[in-house]
Amino acid sequence: MNSIPALVLDIDGVLRDVSQSYRRALADTVAHFGGERPTPQAIDALKAEGQWNNDWEASQELLRRQGIAAAFGEIVAYFQGQYRGDTGDDPTRWTGYIAQEPLLANPKFFANLTAAGIPWGFFSGATRASARFVLGRLGVTAPVLVAMEDAPGKPDPTGLLAVADRLGADTVIYAGDTAADMLTVVAARQQRGDRRWIAVGVVPPHVLAGDDPEAYRQTLRQKGADAVVDSVLALTPTWLRSQ
Repeated sequence: MNSIPALVLDIDGVLRDVSQSYRRALADTVAHFGGERPTPQAIDALKAEGQWNNDWEASQELLRRQGIAAAFGEIVAYFQGQYRGDTGDDPTRWTGYIAQEPLLANPKFFANLTAAGIPWGFFSGATRASARFVLGRLGVTAPVLVAMEDAPGKPDPTGLLAVADRLGADTVIYAGDTAADMLTVVAARQQRGDRRWIAVGVVPPHVLAGDDPEAYRQTLRQKGADAVVDSVLALTPTWLRSQ
């Protein structure tokens, strides 16, 4: 194994701002099926429970809590129509909310990791097409990537373990923005004690712009974060090597 730490990154809320894309589509979906439109705070509260990383399932759960039953397939279809623009799986035709997502990293960030000899990859709950769409915008080609179709949803650590095995490092640092991400590292630590696992919470932009980002930081710590940063760009090679 490699003694240099490996960095595994979540994508949504870490590499791209999804407050006006995934989260907006989630709120649209709940409202479309007759529910009260959830506020960003309500969505954060649901996510803080640690088991609603999948936004399709989160949409259905928020509807269920309001006493509304909706078929999962119909939820997915409406959500994807809002998020992708109802243009199927071809990213070149996507015109929905995904097309306007602000990026939270840049190509230089990954170039610096590579130059420093730090292996890196991605474990995301996004679909593979959506993940590749944003990684392409960041200049990342042929990534080490485990996406929604490749592994059970978080906090199941299967996908994180698979990426770690491919990167081959004794120490694995996983950076994510939700409670489920932190719990995934906790579970990986329990299943694979032959590696050192470090959970890094990244506070997403919509929280930083809100009234109480410290409460969000505290939630990440309570769910297992060993460190919390306000931007993925804080994870420089020097910082990573110091962990």
